[in-house]
Amino acid sequence: MEILKGAGVWTHPGEAGNDWIEQLRTSDLSVGTYCIPVGGRDAQSPHTEDEIYVVTAGRAKIETPGRTDEVSPGTVIFVPAGEEHRFTEVTEDLVLLVVFGPAYGSRSPES
Repeated sequence: MEILKGAGVWTHPGEAGNDWIEQLRTSDLSVGTYCIPVGGRDAQSPHTEDEIYVVTAGRAKIETPGRTDEVSPGTVIFVPAGEEHRFTEVTEDLVLLVVFGPAYGSRSPES
């Protein structure tokens, strides 16, 4: 067992404007926290792994090619590998607990 300290907790974004911190990595999954400040821009590209987002704080919208939904604390989102998605209209500092299966980047051609 392991307690993941800091998972899902706001951390001040770096100069890039957003912040991703990985708190756990195994071959089968990874867990981290992604933070986007009010008015921030989410420029992520589709991932090669499935992912689950759990909104722990903040408000925004998530957009995919066919859908836009509002998200707030308690919202749980599944994004399959390869699906384009991004968070927009961040009206309150957004904190996302993120679970990748398998681990983030493990299916990338560079891996």
